[in-house]
Amino acid sequence: MKFKILIISLMLVSPFTGSAQEIALQMYSLRNEMKVDPVKYLKMIPEMGITNLEGGGGYGMSEAEYQKILADNNLKTIGVGAEYDELSKDLQPIIDNAKKAGAKYATCYWIAHPDGPISLAKIKEATELFNKAGAELKKEGITLLYHPHGYEFVKDEGMVPMDYMLKNAKNFAFNMDVFWVKMGGGDPLKIMKSYPGKFPMLHLKDRAKGTLGSKDGHGDVEANVVLGTGDIDIAGIIKEAQKQGTAYLTIEDESSRSVEQIPQSVAFIKSILK
Repeated sequence: MKFKILIISLMLVSPFTGSAQEIALQMYSLRNEMKVDPVKYLKMIPEMGITNLEGGGGYGMSEAEYQKILADNNLKTIGVGAEYDELSKDLQPIIDNAKKAGAKYATCYWIAHPDGPISLAKIKEATELFNKAGAELKKEGITLLYHPHGYEFVKDEGMVPMDYMLKNAKNFAFNMDVFWVKMGGGDPLKIMKSYPGKFPMLHLKDRAKGTLGSKDGHGDVEANVVLGTGDIDIAGIIKEAQKQGTAYLTIEDESSRSVEQIPQSVAFIKSILK
């Protein structure tokens, strides 16, 4: 009886669990390198200890050429983007793109709004849209995710907009970028613990010590440092992700040092997952 109860409780806490936590790479990390020599860097990614990719594109190659290079290097795409305007108009391009890539997740990375902190009214509008679109994408085997970007943490009408979205997300989940949450004044680990099961994917990105916060979703990309060397509790977040069954720990390093830093960040994640 105790064994059955344990299984049920784990299923409730970890609805997105597939296998154990896997490391992924957000391809924006190599946005400059891929312009120069995409074949070289796609071959390099597995050497870094990564086989799962989020985002990316053909980089001038045909779809067949791109898919062959991915297959030859044992790479697979686990997530694609979903523009806010697309979600409000036509879901078919998102569905087609996800299925073409073999991806199970589609992430909205930015809510279109006037520059600066987002209003509670706009977050309510976005939450309604994500719930509606998420329900439709679920029918196609795709989970819609939202990627907080730091502009959601300034109180409006007496409430933190991000809190409203987290409490009212029914048909979508979150691809939480821990760097941007920290930049906006949020506590990524506390948020995970408060809303277990809502984070099938994380963007793991550490922040240089002494970096000032930002309330508008913008900041210096050079503040991205090797995981475990900044001021974010990456180790604690990884351990919580293990408890919750988060499927993908996605490294995103936007700095000019990404090629050098990514393997070090992979090593850090693996040291915590042991």
